[in-house]
Amino acid sequence: MPYFCGQKPLKCYMANFPDRLHHDSAEINTDENFWKKYTQRLAANRVSPNAHKWYRKHAQDFISAHQDTFPHRITPTAISNYLEIIGRNARLPEWQFRQLVHAIEILASNFPKIPLVESVDWNHWKFNAKQLDRHHVTLARSTDNLQAALSNEYYLNLFDYYKDTAEALVINLRTRQYAFTTEKSYLHWVLRFLAFHKPIDIKSLNETHVQAFLEHLAVTKNVSSSTQNLALNAIVYLFKHVLKQPLEEFSFARTKSARRIPTVLSRKEVTSLLLNLEGTHQLMTGLMYGTGMRLMECVRLRVMDVDFDRQNIVVRFGKGNKDRIVPLPDIYTERLGDHLSRVRQQHQRDIKAGYGDVYIPEALFRKFRGAGKDWSWQYVFPSSRIGTDPVSGAVRRHHLHESALQKQIRRAARQAGIAKRVTSHTLRHSFATHLLESGTDIRTVQELLGHADVSTTMIYTHVLNRPGVTVSSPADLLSL
Repeated sequence: MPYFCGQKPLKCYMANFPDRLHHDSAEINTDENFWKKYTQRLAANRVSPNAHKWYRKHAQDFISAHQDTFPHRITPTAISNYLEIIGRNARLPEWQFRQLVHAIEILASNFPKIPLVESVDWNHWKFNAKQLDRHHVTLARSTDNLQAALSNEYYLNLFDYYKDTAEALVINLRTRQYAFTTEKSYLHWVLRFLAFHKPIDIKSLNETHVQAFLEHLAVTKNVSSSTQNLALNAIVYLFKHVLKQPLEEFSFARTKSARRIPTVLSRKEVTSLLLNLEGTHQLMTGLMYGTGMRLMECVRLRVMDVDFDRQNIVVRFGKGNKDRIVPLPDIYTERLGDHLSRVRQQHQRDIKAGYGDVYIPEALFRKFRGAGKDWSWQYVFPSSRIGTDPVSGAVRRHHLHESALQKQIRRAARQAGIAKRVTSHTLRHSFATHLLESGTDIRTVQELLGHADVSTTMIYTHVLNRPGVTVSSPADLLSL
């Protein structure tokens, strides 16, 4: 019996389940009254009428796969195992998998005979299914493709047009071990600079050309001061390290960057935010607030980085390619342990099914052959689906895509009624500010955040209501 997911027939995964229909499930699958009610639930959940037949197909396949247990003895574990098996189909598009999960969620959550259905982490299955593309920061450096930082066709064409200079810039940046995000930004601005002047001979470019481009950005494009300075840094790097023509007498004044106070949540707001999150997303958000980790530092955590005995987490390859140690919050120790236990069971099932590989940077892969299937190298927060590595072609379970967590944090902030622009980095700002409020030494906070200079950490002292002493408004002293 072929398994259909969406509009295209896919490989049959139903062989993992019993073939003979139980009397109850057979009755449900042929009960048009039941499916009429199911369709009404789909409409209530704002599912497009065009997708109703496919939702019904997903739900019927799920019932058929659990003939002997649905609906009386179906468990959250059985639901998760079913989704895990379907998720091993690397060719299954993300939107079809999400459709399937949503169909089963609506079926299960509206069926009173299914116990503890609320304990299934539906958001994990639906929103953590997005696969990493070849331009993702985790994978892009795993190739000798010098255009890896570019995904836009316009810039790819510019790269080809200025191939020698662009390749020399990328090679120089990689030789000096600059971060991939820096490579992406510098390449972007250098190509824009070259396209602006369309030079026949790149060696003929000088300070006057740089001045004209920066004035164009400031006056015509009206870019921010930080963007203007970033463009200038990229161009200065090009002249100094690639063209070997340092702009030593370059007199263009750098724009003065605005000093912004970071957005910080109160402890009450953090609590409200966390209460509006569930499962894996709640755990990750809580850890980012409790440790001060950046978004990518959190999603890239490996099992070996969590030390329960020492009660800490090792953050590797942080900003500036630096490692640091942050405390593992007591409140999340047990939950993280339970989470890793489930991830390990999933990993063991993946290996048994012929998968279980994880991405390891090429240099480390050559050094530690076979480490890709080792438990210690697995991601703490893996994707809900196995996917094909777009660079190597290997079938792997990558870490979950950071965009999923970002979207859930924004959604939770809206539901909590927080009238601030809340992002994943807001949690890091809140972590630092709350530590300082509680009396933690600023040097300690600097180490925990991984700042190279304490002056960077000092920005959080401006958020406090006590730049040294508690300050009261003079209006509060009036007797009106």
